[in-house]
Amino acid sequence: MSDQVYLTAEGAEDLRRELDELLTVKRPALAKKLKDAVAEGDLKENADYHDAKEQQAFLEGRIQYVENLLRAAVIITNNGPSDEVRIGSLVTIVEDGTSEEETYSIVGAAEANPREGKISHESPIGAALLGHKKGDKVRAKTPGGDVTFKIKRIQ
Repeated sequence: MSDQVYLTAEGAEDLRRELDELLTVKRPALAKKLKDAVAEGDLKENADYHDAKEQQAFLEGRIQYVENLLRAAVIITNNGPSDEVRIGSLVTIVEDGTSEEETYSIVGAAEANPREGKISHESPIGAALLGHKKGDKVRAKTPGGDVTFKIKRIQ
């Protein structure tokens, strides 16, 4: 992760909700599971105890990661349409040789999820789009090879 962590307001809110659930629902449930496993006696051969300890380590790691992310985050505000692609933009592109439009939200790496159409500003396509305008032809070096596309819309 780079020094600067970018999140949209929506992404930050999602992380706050996740953190709240981790702290108020999952942590107490795991503490109870651990307490019940300890009450069973011999811990050396207690699979429930070892499973709960493993889950606890993962949960505490996730809590720490989300807290640090929120603490370091720069919240991106999309102040309406821009004539230039920036973090927070919704960009529609068409790859050369096709007529199919693809629309992506340019987000910080922490909330990137290509299946949801959210690509990082650090990804090959996201980085290539930054600073370009509607109508520009942009070339990106992707793992699948060089791709050229035209920017149709920026929102």
